[in-house]
Amino acid sequence: MDLRRLRRPRWIAAAASVVVLAAAGTWTAAASDDPPPVHRADQIMSIDGVRIDTSYFTTNGTERRPAVLLGHGFGGSKNDVRQQAEDLARDGYAVLTWSARGFGRSTGKVGLNDPDAEVKDVSKLIDWLARQPQVRLDKPGDPRVGVAGASYGGAISLLAAGHDDRVDAIAPSITYWNLSDALFPNGVFKKLWAGIFVNSAGGCDKFEPQICAMYERVAQSGTPDAQAERMLEERSPSAVAQDIKVPTLLVQGQTDSLFPLNQADQAAKAIRANGAPVDVDWIAGGHDGGDLETSRVQSRVAGWFDRYLKDDKSADTGPAFRVTRTLGTDTGDGETRLTGVTADTYPGLEGDDHRIALTGREQDFGNPAGASPPAVSALPGLGGGGLSQLSSLGVGVSLDFPGQYAAFESAPVRDDLRITGSPTVTVHVKSTTDDAVLFAKLYDVGPNGGQTLPSQLVEPLRVEGAKAGKDVTVTLPAIDHDIEDGHRLRLVLASTDLGYASPAAPATYSVSLKSDLQVPTALSEKNTQAPLPAWVWWLPLAGAVLALILVATGRRRTTAPAAPEPELAEVPLQITDLSKRYARSADRYAVRDLSFRVDKGQVLGLLGPNGAGKTTTLRMLMGLIKPDGGEVRVFGHAIAPGAPVLSRVGAFVEGAGFLPHLSGRENLELYWRATGRPPEDAHLEEALEIAGLGDALSRAVRTYSQGMRQRLAIAQAMLGLPDLLILDEPTNGLDPPQIREMREVMIRYAAAGRTVIVSSHLLSEVEQSCTHLVVMDHGKLVQAGPVAEIVGSGDTLLVGTAVPVEQPVAEKVAALPGVASAVTTDGGLLVRLDADGSAAQLVADLVRLEVPVAAVGPHRRLEDAFLTLIGDSA
Repeated sequence: MDLRRLRRPRWIAAAASVVVLAAAGTWTAAASDDPPPVHRADQIMSIDGVRIDTSYFTTNGTERRPAVLLGHGFGGSKNDVRQQAEDLARDGYAVLTWSARGFGRSTGKVGLNDPDAEVKDVSKLIDWLARQPQVRLDKPGDPRVGVAGASYGGAISLLAAGHDDRVDAIAPSITYWNLSDALFPNGVFKKLWAGIFVNSAGGCDKFEPQICAMYERVAQSGTPDAQAERMLEERSPSAVAQDIKVPTLLVQGQTDSLFPLNQADQAAKAIRANGAPVDVDWIAGGHDGGDLETSRVQSRVAGWFDRYLKDDKSADTGPAFRVTRTLGTDTGDGETRLTGVTADTYPGLEGDDHRIALTGREQDFGNPAGASPPAVSALPGLGGGGLSQLSSLGVGVSLDFPGQYAAFESAPVRDDLRITGSPTVTVHVKSTTDDAVLFAKLYDVGPNGGQTLPSQLVEPLRVEGAKAGKDVTVTLPAIDHDIEDGHRLRLVLASTDLGYASPAAPATYSVSLKSDLQVPTALSEKNTQAPLPAWVWWLPLAGAVLALILVATGRRRTTAPAAPEPELAEVPLQITDLSKRYARSADRYAVRDLSFRVDKGQVLGLLGPNGAGKTTTLRMLMGLIKPDGGEVRVFGHAIAPGAPVLSRVGAFVEGAGFLPHLSGRENLELYWRATGRPPEDAHLEEALEIAGLGDALSRAVRTYSQGMRQRLAIAQAMLGLPDLLILDEPTNGLDPPQIREMREVMIRYAAAGRTVIVSSHLLSEVEQSCTHLVVMDHGKLVQAGPVAEIVGSGDTLLVGTAVPVEQPVAEKVAALPGVASAVTTDGGLLVRLDADGSAAQLVADLVRLEVPVAAVGPHRRLEDAFLTLIGDSA
């Protein structure tokens, strides 16, 4: 199917040609480490009297190749995309980057991608590419060309495809479809983001006069007018929706209060309606922070262009729909661990709705005079350490003031609920004024009452004619979020929000429910479960047979162990001078002279970088391999293969297999029978109660979520209620709510006087669940002791600031209620909260004190201690 249009933009024939005013030398090598070398030519081009700064990247060779135009983000320049340009050039493209009008070394006024200015510039750049000998042509004057970019650059790629039929494929990222909808959602002015927009360009004078006048008018009134909405809509990709008919890869951020997921959703629907291929990718980051997954996204963009510009039908363009999910925090550098879930089709934001009843009477609340103090959700512009990153790790940082909101709550959710898309609910709104402005948000509320606002997203809505009362359907922000078993959903409608303009006049609002909450569940476990491989069926049976053989033959193969030591009879584990050499090596050790002790009731975390010897230690502890020196004693008995005391040890190895057609209970009963031990020794009910699976035990395992399968595996390890439980990476593959449940399982198990040893890469989880630590490096003990002694105690947050904090300001922060101490650090403040403090209150107080917050994040005390202990090994 030919996806290219037959028309040409109206200005191409009449406009003056591009004039090259200056070139930076000749071709210069930009990289030489990896062949082929990339050459860059810098040029200033004159387009209708405006100087546009460009760079052109190619490699050696006479063959013609497709071209790519790379746009930059708002407030940036061509230099921001240089690395991607060089990478694409090495992949066989001719790449042109440029600084948009008003940015970098380019002249002119910022027009917010004005069709008669910035979009016209792109067409002139395509004209220039058509004259280059390295660029492949579809016909004279028509180069094979793709356009990509993020944010401002993403919008120009969409607009270029809509205005110029020569564009063949696009890959816009974290951008807008309708700029009016993005800055004036539902008729409410997004004042903080709009201010950041203007200031990041250098001030209002940097913009075209009509844009500057529009901003000042709306900023003063606090309400967008029809002229402002029309101006932004005319400069939006949605204005040329019917003309964008090229293959489109849409990458949108989940942590983005500027351009949320619904912007990409609108683009996907419109472009697909034109008959063009469209893939959608929801990444972990966005304008509010998080991981932008730069390497993966750029690799996918390259694959997209390989398919649709090079005509490489074998190129991997990725799934039709992909969602990135956060698993936790890695050990080495504190970066979040991510995974991806995919689907063969893009489900949109409304698919597979699940109804959830909410309760709550009609509630009255006020809009305070001056709309102050405002509620706090997102803090726009925080970048890599934004509040959204905290919420993705389960830390609640939102703040609603009593008397300024209505709240409606669900019953506890049973089984995990994965929301993917935009929840909706209908409410009845009345106001003492003609118009009401409300801010809707959907909280995840834990059993202890703590609430988390997914991605810190809030949906504003203006209700006109509210004085007489009006039914309003609220479409909440699109998210991908797991509601854990036992958690509740809380719908809040507030009268203020820090990021938006609210009416200054006081008013009283009344809100009541008119419908259940509908949540889309298109990517729940049941909807995305892959077919079960054959080995899942036969491996557990093979394991059961092997277990019977080992039980029958173990005692005949085992020599008598050393005599028990009575003084250690109540000590779960004592390791003394344990050593193990690498195979075929006389002087290289996997573990060397390791000694530590674990007592009853402890949850011990075994930590160390890759290659530290943790796995080898655990294998010796379980009697799977024989040490070359030293010994392991469990309750005073020396460990050797087949030692009877191993019956008091339970172990979990990641990836336990279960028969999918059997229930959870039937799988555990089958496993226990395979061990050959009496049924009455299983303590099945106690193990299951600790694992917390509830009624799910009677269901087939194939219906289980990943978290439920993991808990079933833990229950299997706990059968017989072993006095010593060993867990190797028990949280791998789990999302944050499931990780929290696993933490509670370990704590409950040890609370009965038993002992748990856990090896994990999630330092934040180790810090919260373990009482003691053993840190290893290069096979040796680095440090052992209680967690508090190794890492310190307290609830500490690291607040990054745009400029250094003066000591008087730090003293004011230290004097705040709920703050135990505040000290200046490089780039910000280290704030320790006392028992009455909270992250939400701290953020609100910092805003009130006008502290220039640039990032807010948990101070990972264990991570700091770990990195200090192991140094370069991390």
